[in-house]
Amino acid sequence: MTPPTLIAPVELRSPSDLPSPAPKPVRKPALPALTGIRTLLAIFIILFHFTPPHLGLLYPIIDNAYVFVGFFFLISGFILTYNYADRATTLSKRDFWLARFSRLYPIYILVLAISVHMLHDEWSSRSHAEFWQGVILTPFLLQGWSPTLATFGNTVAWTLSCEVMFYLDFTFLLYAWATRAHWLNTPVRLIALIFALWAFGLVPHLLYTIFNPDHLAAPADRYTSTYLLRFLKYTPPPYVCTFLVGVSLAKLHPLLPFTPRQRFFVAAIALTLLGLFFYTGAVNHTPYLFLHGGLLVPLFSLLILGLAGPNPISSLFSIRPLVLLGEATFALYLLHFNVYILLHTYHIPDRLHLTWLDPWLSYAALLTLAYLAYRFVENPARIAILTRFSRKPKPANISI
Repeated sequence: MTPPTLIAPVELRSPSDLPSPAPKPVRKPALPALTGIRTLLAIFIILFHFTPPHLGLLYPIIDNAYVFVGFFFLISGFILTYNYADRATTLSKRDFWLARFSRLYPIYILVLAISVHMLHDEWSSRSHAEFWQGVILTPFLLQGWSPTLATFGNTVAWTLSCEVMFYLDFTFLLYAWATRAHWLNTPVRLIALIFALWAFGLVPHLLYTIFNPDHLAAPADRYTSTYLLRFLKYTPPPYVCTFLVGVSLAKLHPLLPFTPRQRFFVAAIALTLLGLFFYTGAVNHTPYLFLHGGLLVPLFSLLILGLAGPNPISSLFSIRPLVLLGEATFALYLLHFNVYILLHTYHIPDRLHLTWLDPWLSYAALLTLAYLAYRFVENPARIAILTRFSRKPKPANISI
């Protein structure tokens, strides 16, 4: 006689008894105006480094465009927090860092390859010990921590040392804010925090101006170079407060439910005040170190709030060409300095018999190369890295 088959009892549970799945983060609305303004900021910085003649009304802005580097750090803090704040307690550090690495490093490798020619100049202008320190630190994005080596190989790449530090600390900051500092999440407290961070960030620059530790005979300007000044201009610590203002601003943003009309006036006020600062001569009477240290951060913050939602001004910054190039601004910023120099070292405009079109020909080449680098290097490499190394679970095939 065949024994009966033993079948384990199955407990039937109603849907209400089943554990609810973790809520998926809501996809945030895109902020195309902030992408578009990045294009203008990057172009202003290019023109600051390689200034053409006859800029006319643009000259006061271009001549002081170094202030927009801090604007980039401010936008970085804002966008990261805007996108990740609702995942503060569940965000995987590994996935976040992998996403940042895949965004940053492929184009940086391309820039390093293009910049090999610059090593000859570095060898000629530095001690051999300093040269080899730069060769070792630069591939690991650590050159920005050394005031003397911050501009090694690529004058603008020191900013990546800052971004890497922000990325490494961001998940810890976000978690600590969500679990221990959530009491800050009121408009009044956040506005107070933003101004406190802004003021604190200016303290080192104020102290330098007061005590003049380098015994400068004249006020520091963009051409003044001492160890302490390079520390203030190029290393990550002086920019921490600017980044934190961006984080705080993103926390404030959803607590200020502006109507499109109100947001328009916020953006208009910010642009008007910035215009007055640049065009009334105030910029010429403001100490260089204060401008470099983030004096304009409150006005930049106001502009971000004005552009972070629909209104006629944000629509202007959201036009397709600006947004399209805005996606490539990281490549544009990193490539522009060395590529421009190489174009003229090898006399490319002369060889093409197009010298009469330069420097505008060079600017156009930079924009084109940056977009191609984004399209065929940065974006494909990012997708490949995330596909290969991401641990995010893939949906399983469930048979019924």
